[in-house]
This record gives sequence, structure tokens and C-alpha cells, in this order.
Amino acid sequence: MTFSLESSAFPDGGEIPQEHSCEGKEISPPLEWHGVPDDTRSLVLIVDDPDAPDPEAPRMIWVHWVLYNIPPDVRYLPAGDRLETLSVETAEGLNDWKQLGYRGPCPPTSRHRYFHKLYALDVVLEELDKPTKAAVEMAITGHVIAETQLVGTYQKSSAG
Repeated sequence: MTFSLESSAFPDGGEIPQEHSCEGKEISPPLEWHGVPDDTRSLVLIVDDPDAPDPEAPRMIWVHWVLYNIPPDVRYLPAGDRLETLSVETAEGLNDWKQLGYRGPCPPTSRHRYFHKLYALDVVLEELDKPTKAAVEMAITGHVIAETQLVGTYQKSSAG
């Protein structure tokens, strides 16, 4: 089975519902994955927006969520999942608001894309003490045995 990531809240390439954004409850969307390779020791999830601040002139990749050391037998994150409800092994990194946890889409202009990237690793990462996405990416270098992604889009309904 191919390593894949999906959400019951939106299809790949589809619109992320408002409840998962800054205009709603800002809860993480439900995510489910299949086909985790047998030799996987941990999983990493990174959610980011490469269209910041404007898709017509992107200048940065804005990080919305970093989770690492997800056990390989975990196959699902329900909507609104928070670290305290995950397994004790799972840890969070800092998003670009300098906070732990999920922050939803809140694009200042136009429709943005939100990449939900899941990596299967051949190691369990050492405790990284509130790492940034860059620190997690550095730590997983050379340890990714499979990866998959799910892309959602969002455009604010209100101005500003």
C-alpha cells in the first residue's frame, strides 16, 4: 500500500473548512494516513504555507504546526487534537507564531495553499526542546524512508 495522507474535512487540493482557520474555531483538521512502511520508527507532521504573505509574491514559508515522534502505530489525528491527547512520545515544535500547537490558515491576501507533510523516519528523534521546523528538518535529514502530503487551500471570507 502506498504511503498516503488524507482528511475527512477536505480533499487533496480542496478548500479547508472555516472551522480550522482563524475565522473559525482554529482547530486542527482530522488527518488519517495509510501505508506506513514496516520499518518506520516514528512519524513527523509539518503543516506550512509557502504562499506567505501573498501568493503573487511569496517571500516566506509560514509554519502552522510541527509534530514529531508520532508513534508508527498511530494512524489518525482527530480534529482539534492537542498534544495532551496524543501519545506521550509525541512532541510539538514551534510554529511561526513562536507557539507550540496548531494555528489555522489566516492568509492576509488571496487564496493560499497549506501543505500537510507527513514523514516516516527510521529513527525516533531525540528531545529537541521546542524546535522550529528548520531544526526538525535538520534532525530528520538522512532518516526519511517515506513521505506524503495533503494540500488544502484557504481564503479568508472577511477583508484584512
